Amino acid sequence: MSDERLRTLRDCVRPFPDFPEPGVLFRDISPLLKDPVAFRTLIDLLEDHLRASFPKIDFIAGECLDSRGFLIGPPLAQRLGIGFVPIRKKGKLPGPTESVSYTLEYGKAELEIQSDAVEPGQKVVIVDDLLATGGTMCAACELLRRLKAEILECLVIIELKLLKGSEKLHSIPFYSLLQYD
Repeated sequence: MSDERLRTLRDCVRPFPDFPEPGVLFRDISPLLKDPVAFRTLIDLLEDHLRASFPKIDFIAGECLDSRGFLIGPPLAQRLGIGFVPIRKKGKLPGPTESVSYTLEYGKAELEIQSDAVEPGQKVVIVDDLLATGGTMCAACELLRRLKAEILECLVIIELKLLKGSEKLHSIPFYSLLQYD
């Protein structure tokens, strides 16, 4: 992967100390989303990685809680010529759903997916903007397991390595473009 392209992305990530609470260093990708060249570079890198790693993917699933992963999943799915499946906070999806409660860094939450979002055995990549403690990603994995999907990988832009969230994914493959200590 091109160091120059990764440097372009890293340069667009803004640190905000003490947000949303004292002691937390928030990594903001808003400038990356605002810059069309950087955003195209992001989607190019994610597309290149997935095409090289998996010959067949049926869906991209994106976390749509209070996350910017929702802004990355649909264009990536479109580039790959596949569908996008939203995973949302409880009460935001119509029809029958599966739901799971989980612990966030700052409290508790609940995620849902529509019960007919994927068929058993379909191959899914879960995309989000950031992996911190891993609670949200683990909840998304649990929902897709309940639907009997095959989770190929959990894919994020940013991984906060010190929080060791990827360790909670156990045997599920994980990939991050940018890592911070």
